[in-house]
Amino acid sequence: MHKLILHKDLDTLLAEVADPPESFEERALEIVGRLDSEDADLEIVDPQSYRRGGARASKPSFPEQFRADVDSILLIDREEEQRLARRIEFARFRLERARREEGLDEPSSTSGAAGPVVFERPLPRRVQRRAMELHALRTEMVERNLYLVLINVERYTQPGTSRMDLIQEGCVSLFRAVDGFDWRRGLLFRTYAVHWLNQAFRNFLYNNSHTVRVPVYLQKALKHINQATIRLGKENPTPDEIAESSDLNAKLVYSAITAARGSFSIDAGAAEEGSRLRDLLEDEAATMGYDPRIEDVTLEGGLTRALGELGDREALVLRMRFGIGYDREHTLAEVARQLGVSVERVRQIQVRALSKLDTPSLRRELDPYLN
Repeated sequence: MHKLILHKDLDTLLAEVADPPESFEERALEIVGRLDSEDADLEIVDPQSYRRGGARASKPSFPEQFRADVDSILLIDREEEQRLARRIEFARFRLERARREEGLDEPSSTSGAAGPVVFERPLPRRVQRRAMELHALRTEMVERNLYLVLINVERYTQPGTSRMDLIQEGCVSLFRAVDGFDWRRGLLFRTYAVHWLNQAFRNFLYNNSHTVRVPVYLQKALKHINQATIRLGKENPTPDEIAESSDLNAKLVYSAITAARGSFSIDAGAAEEGSRLRDLLEDEAATMGYDPRIEDVTLEGGLTRALGELGDREALVLRMRFGIGYDREHTLAEVARQLGVSVERVRQIQVRALSKLDTPSLRRELDPYLN
């Protein structure tokens, strides 16, 4: 039977060794050794213990449900936060010791350096328990500070950006903040966590706010460029004028302005229903107007010329597979019986034939019929 250490008892032990803070780690490790010798486990609290009850909407949307869940979590005060932070550090000491004693400091990976970590044998019960204890404490710290995500995400929400994606990035960054928080400095966790939240939101916007990703250093340069443009008071200042006002290199200014240009899909819908943006764009390279010979170009003629570029067997396979000149499309098995070869061989011939037809000239000739 394993001994269970309640959080209130653990807080009493840790409070005694937390002064002075500089010696906390050394004295806490002594407690770790004593509890391990007694085969003691830490209490894992029910997440409902730090939530208040309340009525739920019958069918809320996910954002509404998330906000309701965050509002139901009880806020944490400074003293309780310090106790929880000490518990997290203590639980991390216990997990590290258990892993070290079980020889799990260097797990082997069976799928290469970039693959998931796979242990050669099942994790011992003690390591699993220590990991559960640490995870529960980290989760409690994160959940009791989720309100910071909702408060700070408003500053970064902008058109074209998913608010829920920003919230997800913020939630992940809180776990990083928990791992880096040092209660000895006397700061509130929220003061430290806001730095991680702002960094996560900015990185998300830098990497996902453009169709074509713009390097972070260019996006940062754009901030100085916009400020310089406002100072100059001109509608379209030149890159040289901006560079002189912002103390940036003129080449960097030009690169940032060029990278910040918006992008649009020419297949996007236009103002007129049923039309696309490409239908409204004039082909400046076209020098010839209407020519009656255009009417002589047909899909059948284009396909005949395209299939003429292939060998007899390749052309026959494509004609039968896609029903060109036949009353229906044929399966691979039917074509294989016709040619007296295997189904796999027919598939290989079809792939090779299609790759031969994938040329710019043939695509231009058949494009009017594909759209």
